[in-house]
Amino acid sequence: MATPAKNPFAWVEIYVDDMSRAQKFYETVLQIQMVPMQAPGEFGDLEMVSFPWAQGEINTSGALCKTSEMKPGAGGTLVYFTCEDCGVETARVENAGGKVLQDKFQIGEHGFCSIVMDTEGNTIGLYSMR
Repeated sequence: MATPAKNPFAWVEIYVDDMSRAQKFYETVLQIQMVPMQAPGEFGDLEMVSFPWAQGEINTSGALCKTSEMKPGAGGTLVYFTCEDCGVETARVENAGGKVLQDKFQIGEHGFCSIVMDTEGNTIGLYSMR
C-alpha cells in the first residue's frame, strides 16, 4: 500500500545573532507577526521567536533561534518561504536591512523564486507560483 504524500518538513530553525533585528526583518519582508516562545530550560541560553502556524492543520513552522551553540551564516541550509508573488517580498528586503542575492527568476513550470540574505547573514529563498 502506498503511503500518502505529506510534507516531510516538521520544523525549521534560522539561527541569528540579534533577535530583535532578525524578527523585524522577517516581519517586514513577509508581513507577518511572529510569536515569542518559551524555550525549555535544558537548552541553556536558547531564545526563540516562532513563525506563525495553524494548530492542528497541515503546515510547517519554525523559529528564529539565538544561542551560543549555533551561529548564522550563508552556505548552510536554504529555506524557502511561500509567497503570493515573491517579487513583492523581494522588493522589501533591502529596506528591511537585507540584501537581494538573486532577483525573482522563473524555475520552469514550477513557478518563481528569489534568493536573499537576511540581516544575520543567512541565505533564504522566496517562492511563488506567479
